Amino acid sequence: MIFEKYHALGNDYLVYNPSSTNHEFSCEETVRICHRNFGLGSDGILVGPLPSDKAEFGLRILNPDGSEAEKSGNGLRIFARYLRDSELVSDQPFTVDTLGGVVTCEVAANKSIISVEMGKVSFHSDDIPISVGDTPREVLNEKIELSDISFNYYGATIGNPHCVIPLDEVTESTAKKYGTELENHPNFPNRTNVQFLQVINRNRIRIEIWERGAGYTLASGS
Repeated sequence: MIFEKYHALGNDYLVYNPSSTNHEFSCEETVRICHRNFGLGSDGILVGPLPSDKAEFGLRILNPDGSEAEKSGNGLRIFARYLRDSELVSDQPFTVDTLGGVVTCEVAANKSIISVEMGKVSFHSDDIPISVGDTPREVLNEKIELSDISFNYYGATIGNPHCVIPLDEVTESTAKKYGTELENHPNFPNRTNVQFLQVINRNRIRIEIWERGAGYTLASGS
């Protein structure tokens, strides 16, 4: 198989174009290929372009644990750049169909700027989804209990689920310590991505990211 490898802010993906050999990756194959020591190493595999009746291109996003993601901001930026490098698109906007919906992408003529219109964010429990009992609602600044600590969090989706936890200070160790438990918390029936958020000022934030199906990652475009 032939793979291309790209990264967006260190969030790296392999791109596999199925046009030559249309291969269905098993969970075990995906895990092995993405493994940092025994495979090629990546935060996932982008399978495309695929045919779509909703957009110009279809895309599947495979996580390193073998599961499938609905949408990825950095993954889409990488895929857009791959399509441009492969001369399958010009510098005009084009559409990509993902499990999380159709998005519009654009790559500048000099390829230095890649834009992805990710859609409208929702905080509603039904959209994310989040299990909140009998009262569907926007999940804003609610408490979530872990084994040894509780946080206040915000639920969000932009086609894929997110749990955003604002803190006075965020660190890599915090994300690694609590990421797995939050990703698999019973509040999230489809698991979730986790962002630990520190507001530095009105123009700058810091986030530490635990990505669903991938673990600790360097960046998130969503």
